[in-house]
Amino acid sequence: AAPGNPVARGPARAWNSVTRASARVWRGVVDGYSSSLSWVLDHAGLMLLLLLVTIGLNVYLYTIVPKGFFPQQDTGRLSGSIQADQGISFQSMEKKLETFVSIVGRDPAVATVVGFTGGGQRNSASMFITLKPLAERGAMTSDQVIARLRPQLAREPGARLFLQSTQELRAGGRSGAAQYQYTLQADELAVLRAWEPRVRLALAELPEITDVNTDTQDRGEQTSVIVDRDAAARLGLDMRRISASLNNAFGQRQVSTIYNPLNQYRVVMEVAPRYWQSPEILRDFVFVTADGRSIPLASIATFGPTNTPLAVNHQSGFAASTLSFNLPVGGSLSSAREAISGTLARIGAPSTLQGGFQGTARLFTSSFESQPWLILAAFVAMYIVLGILYESTLHPVTILSTLPSAGVGALLALMIAKSEFNIIALIGVLLLIGIVKKNAIMMIDFALDAQRRRGLSPRAAIEEACRLRLRPILMTTMAALLGALPLALGSGDGAELRQPLGIAIVGGLVVSQVLTLYTTPVVYLHLDRMRDFFLRRRASLRAWRTRSQVPA
Repeated sequence: AAPGNPVARGPARAWNSVTRASARVWRGVVDGYSSSLSWVLDHAGLMLLLLLVTIGLNVYLYTIVPKGFFPQQDTGRLSGSIQADQGISFQSMEKKLETFVSIVGRDPAVATVVGFTGGGQRNSASMFITLKPLAERGAMTSDQVIARLRPQLAREPGARLFLQSTQELRAGGRSGAAQYQYTLQADELAVLRAWEPRVRLALAELPEITDVNTDTQDRGEQTSVIVDRDAAARLGLDMRRISASLNNAFGQRQVSTIYNPLNQYRVVMEVAPRYWQSPEILRDFVFVTADGRSIPLASIATFGPTNTPLAVNHQSGFAASTLSFNLPVGGSLSSAREAISGTLARIGAPSTLQGGFQGTARLFTSSFESQPWLILAAFVAMYIVLGILYESTLHPVTILSTLPSAGVGALLALMIAKSEFNIIALIGVLLLIGIVKKNAIMMIDFALDAQRRRGLSPRAAIEEACRLRLRPILMTTMAALLGALPLALGSGDGAELRQPLGIAIVGGLVVSQVLTLYTTPVVYLHLDRMRDFFLRRRASLRAWRTRSQVPA
């Protein structure tokens, strides 16, 4: 279009109006910031006090924020473990499994259910559940579905079904009927057997955990046959024959193999199934001697029900019993850890009984203890790098003074969003160390250059640096902030793993942006005065030494 074309002049005029309006707004922002900065520098003591309060608030918030290991994900898949009475038969276990499959399958959020038993302990079974997509189940998380199913499953007598949400990230290598484990160990098996039920009942009363169960299997039912050897010998029976006859009847002994051209068939000898459904059949069991006499088992032996351990677990050479537990909806692993750790002392457990977390809970404990040292190591590494860059021991402190405000913002954002401080959130805090310190770097680089080249006073240099570098500081902060918002606000499958990272970055950037624009200039001026003070002291000390060496 021609330059004089009014069609071309209309958009250009509108764009120029927008540009002038935005320039006026920006000038107002810069003028307002300059005025407020002058007031802050005149009252620098208040800002230093605010910085000290921010540092203390970091420590306080870190101690009270709920902590976890990995975020609890909603993958749309559940796994279940059924624990039934230790004396249950395989046939009864099948019926229990069918009952639980029916209960779970009726839930409106469940798509498919698969369960199986056998292959391991007779009183255990496993279940795998696939949930409907998140939109079809009314935005209910997998943990909320488990909480809805828990009262229905608890009403089934003789067995318990423990459900847990399948996680994409697992660590520790310890499996159990629930997601987290706590192991009891003792020097003597009798002490462990006596105290394990008491500890389990005490843990079951804690509101911080749920689905408490154990891998102890010491109440298995068996029928013990005690043979009177003298009576059996008088009747012509020895223990070898008695044992072989009972084994042939109830032990499923393979006696031969039938060979066909294509297949082999093993012949297993046992009594008819209707005869081994109850131990009362032993009263009718009869031995036939070589001379044709029939001798009832009841005439040479007594028998009755007794208990036997189905398994004796060990860890590090000691008898051990592992208690598994899940977290309630909204619960944190740090709260569960504190509640469980005090339980043994509260119930008066003996010193020979030791408890410790295993699997994922153990890794959380070790990472929880090393987190402060990891953050401190990051501070020390940044100080060394900045000290080499600026060839100074004071200016790196000015840059690192921006980080406490970022920590406060990250922790407050996590607490407001009701999110745990976990490994993913810690990664966000470490990222903030690199993102937030650029505010101070932009100011200090410009201020040092103005002092060295143009001879400006420290206050004039830092005021000019803050005013001229305000735009790039805000632009870089907004770019990082808008990049982290999708992580913090995202939803859908697997979003729980990314949300703590976004929340920590967004909260840290918002709070640090407001505070560092004022605290950094104040710290810069005070450290510059401190540097001048030490330089004057060093000069006066050098002059005094020179005078003392001059002869009178």
